[in-house]
Amino acid sequence: MKELSVNHLIGIKHINKNDIDLIFETADHFKEVINRPIKKVPSLRDITIANIFFENSTRTKLSFELAQKRLSADVISFSAAQSSVKKGETLIDTVNNILSMKVDMVVMRHSSPGAAHFLSQNVNASIVNAGDGAHEHPTQALLDSYTIREKLGDVSGKKIVIVGDILHSRVALSNIFALQMQGAEVKVCGPKTLIPKYIESLGVKVEPNLRAALEWADVANMLRVQNERLDVNYFPSTREYAQQYGVTKELLNSLNKEVVIMHPGPINRGVEITSDVADSQQSVILNQVENGVAIRMAVIYLLASKIKQ
Repeated sequence: MKELSVNHLIGIKHINKNDIDLIFETADHFKEVINRPIKKVPSLRDITIANIFFENSTRTKLSFELAQKRLSADVISFSAAQSSVKKGETLIDTVNNILSMKVDMVVMRHSSPGAAHFLSQNVNASIVNAGDGAHEHPTQALLDSYTIREKLGDVSGKKIVIVGDILHSRVALSNIFALQMQGAEVKVCGPKTLIPKYIESLGVKVEPNLRAALEWADVANMLRVQNERLDVNYFPSTREYAQQYGVTKELLNSLNKEVVIMHPGPINRGVEITSDVADSQQSVILNQVENGVAIRMAVIYLLASKIKQ
């Protein structure tokens, strides 16, 4: 049986193209499973997984929990807001206490970049990064690439523009790594203040004009402005941001081609995209959500196979 080259999923840059292909192949199988009348398989009956979220999350947390339950794993969920972390306990002590209850795998979201990597070096369990600060969000990038592959047949050779708050986005960084690994061309578009200075060193071109970016692209991945991470104003007002970088149906209809619209959520309707774009035929946003469960099932299943050995 083919297996992943890693024991943890910390970030896209820690895996290779063969790993991505294997995850997609496995996700194809699980997508078939979750569309059956009985959506459950007994694959991980002997595995216990802890979901540890130090930051708020709706879609990612639910998606991971559903993926785990579809695989018949035992699941415990932990929210930092109600935990001993509030009393000053360290991350390693918190996780080791959870692991002493015979937990095999930890899915963690944390506000500090590198937290998942740090944990993987210091505890005896398989770690899945569900987002570490503004660093990486590997399963989101995998489900985004998987959705592009499903819609356009292949990721290789496709042109993808990532629009919005690139500076604070873990989704953007993971997507850049994953798309380039699969042979796609990537550009970013957004206010100059929200584009990292190092971006071109990653082999990514900057296109400041939204219309030009859309005319070039096969796919536009629209990111929200992460107001919770903004310590200063990076642009004059939300209204002006929407006028310059928001995608409207009128703008899409004026292009001489059809661009696939993606969004990792949550959507700020009327800011980065209007409701008629989010709900249009060109949007694959709900497909991304559905594919998220299949991709996370695949990742968890493949990592658990290595634990069982």
